Amino acid sequence: MKILCLNCGSSSVKYSIFDWQARTPLASGVVERVGIGGSFISHEASGREKVTVNQDCPTHKDAIQLVITTLTNAEHGVIENLDGISAVGHRVVHGGEKFVKSVIIDGKVIEAFRELSSLAPLHNPPNIQGIEAARELMPKIPHMAIMDTAWHQTMPPSAYMYALPHEWYEKYAIRRYGFHGTSFLYTAKRAAVLLKKDPFKTNLIICHIGNGASVNAVKNGLSYDTSMGFTPLEGLMMGTRAGDHDPAISLYVMARESRNPGEMDAILNKKSGKLGVTGKYSDARDVEMAAGQGEPRAQLALDMEANRIKKYIGAYAAEVGGIDAVVFTAGVGEMGPMTRWGALTGLDFMGIKCDAEKNDISKTRNAETDISCKTSKVKVFVIPTDEERVFVEDVAGLMNGSYDIHTRFDYTFQHPDYRNHLRDEAFAKQCVKKPALLNVAANPQAEAKR
Repeated sequence: MKILCLNCGSSSVKYSIFDWQARTPLASGVVERVGIGGSFISHEASGREKVTVNQDCPTHKDAIQLVITTLTNAEHGVIENLDGISAVGHRVVHGGEKFVKSVIIDGKVIEAFRELSSLAPLHNPPNIQGIEAARELMPKIPHMAIMDTAWHQTMPPSAYMYALPHEWYEKYAIRRYGFHGTSFLYTAKRAAVLLKKDPFKTNLIICHIGNGASVNAVKNGLSYDTSMGFTPLEGLMMGTRAGDHDPAISLYVMARESRNPGEMDAILNKKSGKLGVTGKYSDARDVEMAAGQGEPRAQLALDMEANRIKKYIGAYAAEVGGIDAVVFTAGVGEMGPMTRWGALTGLDFMGIKCDAEKNDISKTRNAETDISCKTSKVKVFVIPTDEERVFVEDVAGLMNGSYDIHTRFDYTFQHPDYRNHLRDEAFAKQCVKKPALLNVAANPQAEAKR
């Protein structure tokens, strides 16, 4: 069974295809600049060089057709025709309160997504466009939806409700929803494996730090609280998003500068965060480089980011009543020692002690690492996320009838013997150039290969 995963954004279509029987990815890529001219696809099949093809894609349907054409191409494709695809999994950012797990898509499901579009106007509409285009191009193949928000449906009302007029919740479903759910699900299960604990007796704080960022409090294996809220704007300072701030500031500036809600929304989502503080940079690598060259506002951005992550770690540790581990994941979480160190420094009183040398060494997307001191009461792990693996396993479970909410569903990656062989191979090659990585590998099987 080969499963195609699609993630449709406003101007892009990311994809991957996975061979479920062989438990291995076959290819992945992205179509960029959909609908804005100059479209192209970047495609990489396992064991082969990346290829780029320029082709205009005015719509998502054109982009998905380009994906199909590329996957079936005689030279760099991985399947002969569409008969080689058994199912398609779609990322849907917002599932509201209606969806607590992944679902098979039909007309009623699409209509429900449309009703939820007002909750995620930047995300759900392109998700829906991609689903409809894919169903039109592949009508005989079952399509499934995997929701970012589903993982967080276990939060208690005390965590997800806002101190706002209650009728707003009743009329408009205004509440905290949270995002990055598939990433948190994967890393929570993997952290329990590394701790050698029952996942439902494990308390964690997971920091998904990338251009978009959020923190998740996990209590007894379930999402208990999270920093993103009604939209992905709330919480941590991000690449271009403001995160937490006094909402009166927006009203004040709107009045002073005669800005409308749409303009303020664009400023808070696209012109704030690291970009707003530095005035130049949104990418963490650029900010770190600028800080290293003595730019004070770049250093300020790093200090602000670290301070906010630290505040959430402290708050969430109190909320869940003590933690077993702090986990870092996503682009910056996996590859940003400076951000991790800034967030953890000074937390010794909580039993959280990060080893500076291990932290500096840990820069890999191919292995789980342990960067905690030997005397740390709380483990500190860096776990490369694998959202697509969650996609694939949910789709496979829906196909064979075994799927259920994560408390009643057996993911392969929640077992101690789970291996990602492609990552293992990449890690082995990486260790040839940087042998010290072996000293921080958290998985006993990786240690055994030394």
